Amino acid sequence: MPSLNLAIARLLNTGTDNFAIWVVKAPYPSGYVLRDCVWPVELTQVWQEWQQMFAGHSRLDISPSISGRVNPFPINLISPPSSQATGPYSSRLMQYLGISLWRWVFDGSILGSLERSRGIAMGQHTQLRFRLEIRDPDLIALPWEIMQREPGQSAMSFSQDLLFSRTSSEVDPLPYLRTDQALSILLVLGHDDNLQLEQEAAILQQTLADATTGAGNSQKYAPCIVNTLLQPTPQELIQELETKAYNVFFYAGHGLPGPDGGLLFLRPEMTLNGIELAQVLTRTGVKLAVFNACWGAQPAAINHQAVPASSLAEVLIRHGVPAVLGMRDEIADHESHSFIQAFTEALRSRKPIDEAVAQARQELLTLYKFNQPAWTLPVLYLHPDFDGELIKSFDEGITELPDTAIPEIGSPVPIASLRALSPGGITWSLRSGVTRIGRTRDNDIVIPEPSVSKRHAEILCRNTLTDATLVRTYYLQDLSTYGTTWFLAPNGWQQILREEVPLKSGMQLKFGSARGETWEFIIEDS
Repeated sequence: MPSLNLAIARLLNTGTDNFAIWVVKAPYPSGYVLRDCVWPVELTQVWQEWQQMFAGHSRLDISPSISGRVNPFPINLISPPSSQATGPYSSRLMQYLGISLWRWVFDGSILGSLERSRGIAMGQHTQLRFRLEIRDPDLIALPWEIMQREPGQSAMSFSQDLLFSRTSSEVDPLPYLRTDQALSILLVLGHDDNLQLEQEAAILQQTLADATTGAGNSQKYAPCIVNTLLQPTPQELIQELETKAYNVFFYAGHGLPGPDGGLLFLRPEMTLNGIELAQVLTRTGVKLAVFNACWGAQPAAINHQAVPASSLAEVLIRHGVPAVLGMRDEIADHESHSFIQAFTEALRSRKPIDEAVAQARQELLTLYKFNQPAWTLPVLYLHPDFDGELIKSFDEGITELPDTAIPEIGSPVPIASLRALSPGGITWSLRSGVTRIGRTRDNDIVIPEPSVSKRHAEILCRNTLTDATLVRTYYLQDLSTYGTTWFLAPNGWQQILREEVPLKSGMQLKFGSARGETWEFIIEDS
């Protein structure tokens, strides 16, 4: 599925209200565009109006850092008496903020990149995966999910041809992810004075069971298993995750924001912070973490200033958790239960996580109306290297073989390697399947250069059996952020640009900078 990743960051040396918006990932080479812009003061005012009307008890206490004189609202958006706050005015405010955010982000070349990316996805008869990275902590709390292009059009998070999520590019690599055929959920209820834990556990289990019952016995629905822990100690929680194979971690209970991802109160005197939780989730292969708490997608604040990369969702994603779903603000119990049921049913129907969130968000809109904040509250973060797939169908499942050797083949098998041509350069042997090349240590071939992406390229080995003769062919595929993989052609160095090219013995390659080290692909008879 094609993907378009967008980033927004404040330009610190040009004024507090100057921002850069640029494309981090695009499905075509010329889609990597950048635009400088100024935050409009009207957006500050409409955001303040939004918070006065819709913010719950977790309203982020951050002083405005955008300068300038605030212009008056359009005449039809003058704030009404509080008794009318849930009527037409709230709908206009919701729509006005959504359109204003869209017009600020999607202008000029950025809009052109989005439209062409959508066209590419349509040409492939699939959806476009759109991921938004907000690097300025003061903008994290805004409801970017409500962006809409024009009145009468749906918000981006409802779009039929686009799957919306947030992301971060400063991430650890994804851990090894199992191929799962079932939904396996660990439901953890921590300490909360406002919760009757046994009753809440029963409600959540029934909610998940209702999703199971609604799925019936159709083969297209995956099985669902739910285990519950009530106020576990950190040791009990870690042991449960390490001794059983869960792909979903679900937490409900009290918590507080903090610079290290906040605190989860498992028991009155026992807490777990976001970094500690991230370590065990990545180590045990959990693919999705869900937090039924109002602080999961909010940054911490110190002296009325947002702390960068401090929300629980961001901390988990940065440590390599594939997907995190948190709430932007307080959500009512009945709204949460409706969302969980629809979300679980969509996951069991084998939809990708971002598509399942969109379907459950639509359920909230139908039940609780457009001018209510319920549908705007779920915030999904996806790791930039994660495709959103939680479980596979049996037809799509991957069979892992312990050995790819074909028995009773008498012909010799060639040995392939990649050799650095610098004096004393290292030589790496290539795998018989996939050899991963990149900057970080989780790759098979590590090139620790700044211009090399974390996951830069792959060399694929394909076996063909013809008349009892095993023939191996090798291909190089570029996966780098900016398409900076090179091979030496007769007319000079050429970029591969996310393509797959066949390799021949003696071919010279470069990864990252065109001035970087030269590598030679070699095939030798065994």
